[in-house]
Amino acid sequence: MNTTPTSAEPHSDKLTELATYDPNHLLDSLIEKLQLKNDAALSRALEVAPPVISKIRHRRLPVGASLLIRMHEISDLTIGELRGLMGDRRGKFRISDKHFKPKNA
Repeated sequence: MNTTPTSAEPHSDKLTELATYDPNHLLDSLIEKLQLKNDAALSRALEVAPPVISKIRHRRLPVGASLLIRMHEISDLTIGELRGLMGDRRGKFRISDKHFKPKNA
């Protein structure tokens, strides 16, 4: 039995991670908790344009930090609970130092 990792194994972890990410669960849970009728009502509650919710549902737009904070404000769910609802199981989110360095002219 060969126990050396193949090149497909690290990629399969990434696929598993993507398979568990589900922003629809987060949006549906918010609609239920806030007793809203549909995505349009959710967009009004979050004070975002309806296409934003649609783009998140179709995974063309990630749930950004400001939207996550707004969800927290209107639902009283913690940021950790909201992240858990969409399948984000990371303990910490780290931003590279590169993001904070000025661009060279």
